[in-house]
Amino acid sequence: MLFSLILSIIVSFLSTIVILPHFIRYFKELGFVGIDVHKKEKPKVAEMGGVPVIFGFLFGIFFFIWIRVFFYGTTKNLVEMFASISTILIIFVIGFLDDISSVARKGKKKKSGLKQWQKPLLTFPASIPLIAIMAGNSVLHIPFIGPVDTGILYPLLIVPLAVVGASNAINMLAGLNGLEAGMSGVLLFFLGIYSLLHGSPYPAILALCFAFSLFAFLIYNKYPAKIFPGDSLCYSAGACVAAVTITASIEKYALLCFLPWFFELILKMRTRFKGESFGKLAKNGTLIAPEKCTSLTHIVMKLGKFSEKGVVAFLILAEILLCILAWFIVGVL
Repeated sequence: MLFSLILSIIVSFLSTIVILPHFIRYFKELGFVGIDVHKKEKPKVAEMGGVPVIFGFLFGIFFFIWIRVFFYGTTKNLVEMFASISTILIIFVIGFLDDISSVARKGKKKKSGLKQWQKPLLTFPASIPLIAIMAGNSVLHIPFIGPVDTGILYPLLIVPLAVVGASNAINMLAGLNGLEAGMSGVLLFFLGIYSLLHGSPYPAILALCFAFSLFAFLIYNKYPAKIFPGDSLCYSAGACVAAVTITASIEKYALLCFLPWFFELILKMRTRFKGESFGKLAKNGTLIAPEKCTSLTHIVMKLGKFSEKGVVAFLILAEILLCILAWFIVGVL
């Protein structure tokens, strides 16, 4: 198992690196570009980075399935894996359509992309594959209360809320080079390791293949970015977080690791989800936060004189420390 897992992770990482430059050129030729607002020159950067990431993720996952079926002769847990993959791909298609509509409407007065109310509505059906197989464990271990059996509410309410919430949340804390890929990559990496060490290797391979595809993407997305993630990456990364959390039954650990996005939700709610994570570029290259903080990025900007690279590094490091701390907290609660 461990050998095939490591090989699959390598396949995801290397395949993403190999195909990314081709997609960057292809998207630029098609005019799928966005403006990097935190640069003085305001360069045009390729959009829709979720496409090569999904390809890399699928290469690794299907390589793993191929090894398990044809070399080890087992189909164990494949139903859960395919249900998770289906959820991730449905969410990816929704994000891809949002990216396409955003590009198509550029230069028009009408707001681009899907409307805020449409995003959770459209992502809701993506939970159906996980609902259909009754994925996860209805018994939730709530801190200070203990185990609570949610029964039929788990597949019919909690699973859809997790898929919709996680897929949309990743897209809220976004807008800086390397931020979305870096933070969601760290989150999925720790979810994968935690799942693996707690007896859930199949959800772990989903998380780790996606994480290392994101790490490969980060090479081209880090400052200065050559490609933006787009909604297709953010939505699908969030869907993977939800699928792994549900199928591995690690809700307690995942919720603690997901705290930055909960705080981001609160900040965005204050502006009825109209606030953005951008700052104003100063002459010395640092980012200046607006008077009203509408994002965790603004809070970091107010802590000191941070460049775009510094803000992103601060938040990624904070997520790493939080995931490590959550590991010990879960053991206590």
